[in-house]
Amino acid sequence: MQNVTPVALAALALELAPAVTFGCTGERVIRAVQRWPVALRLSLPALLVVPYAMVSLSAHIFEWTGFALYALLPVAIAALLMRAAESDPDQRGDWHDAFILLVLGLAVDLRWFESAWPIGLRALNELLLVDAGLYGFLAIRQLSGTGFNFCMKWSDWRTGLRELVFFAPAVIVLGLALGFIHPHRNLPGIGSAILRWILIFFFTAVREELFFRAWVQNLLERRVGRRAALLTASVVFGLSHFNKRLGANVHFNWQYVLLATIAGIFYGRAWRENRRVPASTITHTTVDWLWGLWF
Repeated sequence: MQNVTPVALAALALELAPAVTFGCTGERVIRAVQRWPVALRLSLPALLVVPYAMVSLSAHIFEWTGFALYALLPVAIAALLMRAAESDPDQRGDWHDAFILLVLGLAVDLRWFESAWPIGLRALNELLLVDAGLYGFLAIRQLSGTGFNFCMKWSDWRTGLRELVFFAPAVIVLGLALGFIHPHRNLPGIGSAILRWILIFFFTAVREELFFRAWVQNLLERRVGRRAALLTASVVFGLSHFNKRLGANVHFNWQYVLLATIAGIFYGRAWRENRRVPASTITHTTVDWLWGLWF
């Protein structure tokens, strides 16, 4: 991120804390939250507004509308998912889940709230929305089978890299045939390459795999079955890339959508084998990493 200041770093740390907490000690946190009074459970995510307040005040762009948005939206998500937990105890997914996923997905993809943040720090908007979703779906909804866990296993690497091997040849050939990818040489030092992989893992791949696999594909499986859920989630993942890497006169990047949809199939396969977000995140991260290095 650009414009990195001590305040921005503190805000980043605050936004990473919920993900790290759920990823490392999720079950204990969920059990603890369930013992709290309902009013506390629903009001706690309002604290997610703190990073926005810190950054916007330091950058002199604070607005009460932005403050209200980031204080109330996480609370509304928690309240709707509490209703979902009550009305859908079998966790087959209902309109509350679909509505929240739609709002979160469009907010990120269409950059609805990014203007509230300083240029260069707008990724904090996405992290804040991820935190709101994590608290709602895991602590309040207690959605099972997400596989959101940072305790890496050997099976995560085996599955993730296997799907990479299956995916890479076909998509490279197709990407070259479409003229979408172009080989180039970009060989940073070992330390720089490792750091780039880690940054992609935590700041791009984890949040996308959490959304499209742990939430979307997971809930769809309960309604339409494994194959249809995999295909549907992959298409939605592909469509989320419609406005990425656009030229000056391009409004719908169909090539990126097609390749991202194919990628989503292999990411989804990696996640569903053991229902583990780390497995699909390894595939996703390595694809993006190799793309940056060689294409």
